[in-house]
Amino acid sequence: MTCTLPVSLLEVPGTEAGRSPAETVPGVVRFARRAQELGFHRIWYPEHHGSPWVLDVPPALFIAHVAALTSTIRVGSGGALAGNHAPLSLAEQFGALAAFHPGRIDLGIGRGPGTLDAEAARALRRGQPPLTDEEYGESVTELLRRVGDRQEVPEPWLLASSEAGAALAAKRGLPMAFAYHIRPKNAARAVERYRSGFRPSRWSRTPRVMLSVETVCAETEAEAARLSRPIDLVRLEVMSGREKQPLPDPESAAHHVMTAQEQELLRDSRDRVQGTPAQVGRRLADIGSRFGADELMLYLPLYDTTSRIRSLELVAGAVSGSALRPAAAPHSPAR
Repeated sequence: MTCTLPVSLLEVPGTEAGRSPAETVPGVVRFARRAQELGFHRIWYPEHHGSPWVLDVPPALFIAHVAALTSTIRVGSGGALAGNHAPLSLAEQFGALAAFHPGRIDLGIGRGPGTLDAEAARALRRGQPPLTDEEYGESVTELLRRVGDRQEVPEPWLLASSEAGAALAAKRGLPMAFAYHIRPKNAARAVERYRSGFRPSRWSRTPRVMLSVETVCAETEAEAARLSRPIDLVRLEVMSGREKQPLPDPESAAHHVMTAQEQELLRDSRDRVQGTPAQVGRRLADIGSRFGADELMLYLPLYDTTSRIRSLELVAGAVSGSALRPAAAPHSPAR
């Protein structure tokens, strides 16, 4: 079985040991350009703050930079976090991006703070508590209204990792990007709730589900395991409620001996697609089929740009050629 769904990318621009952000950003552009050459449909950038291993560059800036240096791949946020920004501000940013790059900009809307740093979270919220469910829904509604009133309109998606997020996406008639790479155990019920509750809207006539899947592809299983060890160590830190170090390189990470408890925590918290191209192609097809996904978005959490690009190339060879052609054009929002 081969994956035939449209395939996109979630790029989390990480810092490399001994390199400054100015030295790291060119690698982000190289990755996006290679993704475009290989035929991937879209590439999204998340919002992170105060992390020792993720560049704290606002998604809108990455989108502007990458979209200006590519020509066909869709570029968007995965996501712009509604609790950290006034709806008017986000609408202005993404309306401008859509005007600069018509037909290529996605507005993925998310809820979380984007940080484990309590001080950063307070600063982003200007001392206010996190959004309630009701406040988040109101913020999304206002953002969609303001975006929809603009001359050029980005394609909106709602990010979800729970049934609550899925229900909101269904109620607002939005395409849903589900964070399978973060909450795989929540996926089945969330997707079911989304489809059963979906209300057609100007944004989408039918439910559309994209799953983000953590993926590590290499020539051998052993090499894939070696490349994935750094992100496993970071994941263990995140699950402990702290981030204290940059993403280690594979050689340094190899020296860490996992305890039985750590191994169990990792098994319970993720469902990574990992292995050779043949193995990765089969697993992606299986996940897409199991959830009836309309599109997959791959997150390749590898240490350096060269490794990410090589893994990207191997994935491209592992999926059907139809998976790397642009997805069918979405319904254009009515004005």
